[in-house]
Amino acid sequence: MLDVVYGEASEPGRVWPRNADSAGAFIPRSSQEVRSKGWMFAVADGRGATELGEVASAHAVKRMVEGFVNAAEGISLASLMPRLVQDANAAVHDEALSPEGRGRHLATTIVSCALRNDVVVVSHVGDSRCYHVRGEQVTLLTDDHTWVTDQKKTGAMTAASAEHSEKRHLLTRSLGPELSVTPDTRSLPILAGDVLVLCTDGLYEAMYPEDIARITSQDKDPVSLARELVGYAVQVDGSDNITAQVILVREIEPAAG
Repeated sequence: MLDVVYGEASEPGRVWPRNADSAGAFIPRSSQEVRSKGWMFAVADGRGATELGEVASAHAVKRMVEGFVNAAEGISLASLMPRLVQDANAAVHDEALSPEGRGRHLATTIVSCALRNDVVVVSHVGDSRCYHVRGEQVTLLTDDHTWVTDQKKTGAMTAASAEHSEKRHLLTRSLGPELSVTPDTRSLPILAGDVLVLCTDGLYEAMYPEDIARITSQDKDPVSLARELVGYAVQVDGSDNITAQVILVREIEPAAG
């Protein structure tokens, strides 16, 4: 049977008085739910220095988790996850139109993943990321939805110039501003011992991918690993909010047929 353990940590960093990041998870309560639903995790990075970023990210994560809880048993994760991201977008968009939002701009990133049997499905919008660690190898499973990413793809900007560009945080896609949004979604097989890391830009901009692999490859529980990742990011940089979820796959169950 698929067996997963996870931990998460979040810090506001050294600069911002508030933490606009949010994280949430669905943890199955029985072996029947493990097989029919699986696990789901989400991390969001609210945009804006006021409480509006915090509101946007919290609404997005809450809607993702609620949607996963209420989804039909056995539904395809590849079809479910992008639909849940679109539902989260609607939740943030509607909040901006509510009396509390007073028509102000609400926006957030979202990165999410769901695991069932021997597969993980990753769906995201924005520049929060998902890393896959197997042994000492780390692979980025998401593409940032940013202006500099588009420039790199067209050859108009080098990776080195993009890394230091003042526009590197300019999002081309986020939850909230528009009534609809198109998430990127991908599926891949998982093995026992694999680690998935969902994180906001405050984490990955403070370290190399190899640092993520080095820390998460330690023989420690995921809660300790998440805290170590976030603590390292605060120590090295700390100029932004920092959130990490560390998901350790202990056993898998190949799908029948």
